[in-house]
Amino acid sequence: MASAEQHAAPATAATDGGRRTRPVTITDIARVTGVVPSTVSRALNKPGRVNAVTRERIQAAARELNYVPNSQARALISGRTGTIAVVVSDVTNPFYFGLIRGTQQRLKAAGYAQLLIDTEDSGEHEAEMLQKMRRSLDGAILAASRLPERALTALAGEIPLVTVNRNVPRVQSVVIDTPTGIGLAVEHLVGLGHRDIVYVAGPENSWSNHARWRAVRAAAQRYGQRFRHVGPFPRGRRSGSAVADAVLASGATACVCFNDLFAIGMLPRLRQRGVRVPEDLSVVGCDDIFGADFCHPPLTTLTAPIEQAGEVAVAMLLARLEQPVTEHPGTAPSRRAVLLPATLTVRESTGPAPTTRLSAVRPPAGPS
Repeated sequence: MASAEQHAAPATAATDGGRRTRPVTITDIARVTGVVPSTVSRALNKPGRVNAVTRERIQAAARELNYVPNSQARALISGRTGTIAVVVSDVTNPFYFGLIRGTQQRLKAAGYAQLLIDTEDSGEHEAEMLQKMRRSLDGAILAASRLPERALTALAGEIPLVTVNRNVPRVQSVVIDTPTGIGLAVEHLVGLGHRDIVYVAGPENSWSNHARWRAVRAAAQRYGQRFRHVGPFPRGRRSGSAVADAVLASGATACVCFNDLFAIGMLPRLRQRGVRVPEDLSVVGCDDIFGADFCHPPLTTLTAPIEQAGEVAVAMLLARLEQPVTEHPGTAPSRRAVLLPATLTVRESTGPAPTTRLSAVRPPAGPS
């Protein structure tokens, strides 16, 4: 068992005749109040286990000595660090701005600090960072995790966690229902007369990408059409030129993109090649990120409740922390999933299918 001195932490300094000497410890408080250090520890960290008179005397002495324990000392006693990790695959992606805002507001209200981790779109880096930080965290929220399913399930048995936009058995999750939104986007394009539509695929290691492609294929079956895909492409706006060239080479009259970054990144390249949006090609994005409504033309896209997803994920995680599961140690919790709806926001990047196919657009001239 750690000594009482080890549980203490400096907040100010003890003095001797007004001269600064050393940090205040709970041993100092014990000496002033005439109790043993372990009683001071309980009074400050588990006050319900100390009688009211003694507790008030100890707390008054702690205030008088300006003693405040640090988070490491408190973690040794309570088993909690007061820190939750929020793990994202790419912190520069505007999709995560709302999510981070939602998690931070909810965690701050609950008295927790938020630790933001960028995995750089790497499952290996994600696993490495979580293993390194595991003992410093009370739990984690993983947004668009790149971990394999088995690794994610094993991790859920070691640390309380909730995933966002990743659906894994026995792991708590918040999922935005973009597949249903994809169906709405396809219905919108078919209603405009488009019969040749392609899906622009995102990263191979993205669970959301595979879910969205399945939704496109399901919509194709409903309408009795054969839909194709181009890609996969690395996430980010910098893929826009390659995306635009691939879509034009396919001969499609409309495309549904994995995310808004692809769609927004396409627009300058299409202008460079003399392609009008939506007169020659209709473009649909996904996520309704910051900027989707004031690019040129404004983007038709799936609007997702991203900030709400962060808030819900925190609520689920805090509920888990307050009421631990009663399963065997080292196992993931029982399944619980929350599905949030996505809606189609129609703007100016989609229009009626052209009556004639593109016949003479400018050839690719290198990245724009």
